[in-house]
Amino acid sequence: TVIRAAILIQNWYRFTMARLEMRRRYSLSIFQSIEYADEQDQLQLSNFFTFMLDHYTHPDSVSHIFTSPSVSQVVDEGLCLTEFERKIDVPDSYYGPRLSFPLTIEDANALLHAFRNEQLLHARYVLQLLCETRKVLKEMPNITHLSTSYSKEITVCGDLHGNLDDLLLIFYKNGLPSEQNCYVFNGDFVDRGKNSMEILIILFAFLLIYPNDLHLNRGNHEDYMMNLRYGFTKEVSKKYKDHGKQILCLLRDVFSWLPLATIIDSKVLILHGGISDTTDLDFLNALERNKVRDHIHVGVILFSLKSLAVQMLRSSFCYLQILDILWSDPRSQNGCTPNKRRGGGCYFGPDVTAKLFERYNLKMLIRSHEFKPEGYEISHDGKVITIFSASNYYEEGSNRGAYIKLNPELIPRFVQYRVSKYTRRQNLQERVGTIESSALKSLREKIYAHRSELTSAFAQYDLNGTGKISVNDWAAAMESVLQLELPWRMLRSQLAQMNADGEVDFMSCFYDLKIGQPIKEVQPALVETLCRYRKDLEIIFNVIDKDHSGLISLEEFSQTWRLFTSHLGIDVYDESLDKLVLSIDYNKDGHIDFNEFLEAFHVVHRLEKKAN
Repeated sequence: TVIRAAILIQNWYRFTMARLEMRRRYSLSIFQSIEYADEQDQLQLSNFFTFMLDHYTHPDSVSHIFTSPSVSQVVDEGLCLTEFERKIDVPDSYYGPRLSFPLTIEDANALLHAFRNEQLLHARYVLQLLCETRKVLKEMPNITHLSTSYSKEITVCGDLHGNLDDLLLIFYKNGLPSEQNCYVFNGDFVDRGKNSMEILIILFAFLLIYPNDLHLNRGNHEDYMMNLRYGFTKEVSKKYKDHGKQILCLLRDVFSWLPLATIIDSKVLILHGGISDTTDLDFLNALERNKVRDHIHVGVILFSLKSLAVQMLRSSFCYLQILDILWSDPRSQNGCTPNKRRGGGCYFGPDVTAKLFERYNLKMLIRSHEFKPEGYEISHDGKVITIFSASNYYEEGSNRGAYIKLNPELIPRFVQYRVSKYTRRQNLQERVGTIESSALKSLREKIYAHRSELTSAFAQYDLNGTGKISVNDWAAAMESVLQLELPWRMLRSQLAQMNADGEVDFMSCFYDLKIGQPIKEVQPALVETLCRYRKDLEIIFNVIDKDHSGLISLEEFSQTWRLFTSHLGIDVYDESLDKLVLSIDYNKDGHIDFNEFLEAFHVVHRLEKKAN
């Protein structure tokens, strides 16, 4: 009897743990699928910007997005540190760190202490730091070569994405950068998290102090257009209201000078995304990396409606080479195919890895770019390692972060961690519940933003107009519209109701959601379109808003909107839009605050609203 009871308890425990693991995995799949779909939308924006350049009434208003502005327009190239001191005053009321150049380790420690206490570095010191960083980066090659003979171990860190706590924990566990403690940070320092600026300041400070011992690779988020969508631009503008434009313009130039890759002992290649069957390290080492500032240029080269000149073909190859190393992902199947989930780069198989290794006599590729639940993953028979250093990336408790220690034998040792503020108070079931709830909330918002298309897709299977279809048909309709490659049959119970006959009430997908809107008279089609393309429109309007005031004229707004809907093939009545725009111009000065306008069009969870 005791043995039987023990077996029953054991079976119950295994069943419970298996269900929790299943819920955790599909929640992470939801997060990742939505993230990749969003990146795909971001890269496809380049199509629209080219269309916009061809059709905009006042091309001068938008041409600046295609030609990287000279930094001297905002920050004089010859502006020295003393001139910054003269032009930007630091008041006596400022109690943060006061930097003097050249920096010392005491300055770096002062920055760490200040940021732990949520202090801001004054704009004068930020600008000075960025100018000094640019000087150092300009002297660096496209591909940095390191040797373990000068350092017993080299630490490689992956994506941080604005999570300052992860960087501080890495330094606590592994020690600060120094001549005896070499680091490589493999891109994506910014976006998503709330402390991207602080991470950059710390990394740049240590780069200036130890230029031979701290190394930075460029990631796909060290990019002007990505920063507009994923939060870094907003963070800088909010933290540095008076000098935000100068800082952002200088950062755009600094990002363009970040090295593209690092090679350790001529055997270990470290780059942010991956490789393709055309990756040429010699070509990458020789190109002018600062010419490729933003992914928008890729779109202009690849999708321009104008004929390409012969001299642009080399530029096109440059952009594609950089796009591949910043955006690509490994896969288990042989071959090299376009990365359709992300919209840029490629999927590369073990044969592609083996071919590059043979050509350059390599033995290991370390890359980042991709969320991993345990903080790292080994693929391609141990030849490719993915390292991801942002813990709690999607939600508190969603994943561990990790970094790699490489010794002179080039044997990787993985160190995992998780910043724990709240998760220690929760048991496993509560942690999984939190992750699942957040993932399903994001998925429901995605579903509602595609309501019209989904309703039409469901109707094709509902030949008798009953409002009910089979689970298989419901799953097929969901995938055909959303294209997220999710286990829809498994998710059905969380998203839609089923009757006693096993049929899905497809309209129940939308029961607990609605779109907030400022005035009720606006046609539903317009409201849904604004909700669905809110992020794209925010980027477009931010680009038009050259002075970062948050205001654009009614004429610019209307013309941009009509171009956008024309490009997408959406039919929206002009009268409806005009009515909507005029309702937002509260003080009738001919300008609107487009951030407030777009914020009005978001998915509201009715049950959540009632609870609040």
